[in-house]
Amino acid sequence: MDGNTSTFMLQLLQIIWINILLSGDNAVVIALACRSLPPKSRTIGIVAGAGVAIVLRIIFTLLVVSLLAIPYLRLGGGVLLVWIAVKLLTDEANESNVAEASSVWHAVRIVAIADMVMSLDNVLAIAAVAKDSNLLVIIGLGMSIPLIVFGAQLVITMLERFPWLVWVGAGLLGFVAGELLASEPAIKPLLGGMSEHTAEYVLGASGIALVLALGALLRKPHKEADSPAG
Repeated sequence: MDGNTSTFMLQLLQIIWINILLSGDNAVVIALACRSLPPKSRTIGIVAGAGVAIVLRIIFTLLVVSLLAIPYLRLGGGVLLVWIAVKLLTDEANESNVAEASSVWHAVRIVAIADMVMSLDNVLAIAAVAKDSNLLVIIGLGMSIPLIVFGAQLVITMLERFPWLVWVGAGLLGFVAGELLASEPAIKPLLGGMSEHTAEYVLGASGIALVLALGALLRKPHKEADSPAG
């Protein structure tokens, strides 16, 4: 194996490993979005969701510099993540009998939107390792699909056994939203000189509290509506 080949393989392994480490939240989102689907549709939803997540991550990695230069992108992403987390909680309390195909693609849409937001930070590490090699990005992220699918399957099994973990997953999305806001240049002047590391924890904790509070508040009317009268 010559030097170029060994360097390529080392970079490829680094990208796969980075994506495994950074895809835990993606597996949680896929699991939350697909948990209420019938078993047959669930497999389709998980595989399609993971595929969409990887394709979007490839695109974002190739465009990372121009994307991160867009003003207020992280701010909008943080707000969008909070909305997704609350929607996942309220959907659980107000499930309707939607056709299977519609439910699958609805789940995939949720995964796609969430991954577009959460990939903003993750792709920086992958782009740094790839060193302008688009082939490395595509191969490395493509090989990560089975790992994300397995992770999502495992999380769904845990959600079925411990339903309260749905709230933990939604809280995780709230924390990621706070982290995004902490790195938004427009927010930094409002943090009173707080370091970015501290701001991530403070805004992350605030994001968790906001998601859980909104989820509890918006689920309450559904429970009252479902209660038998008199």
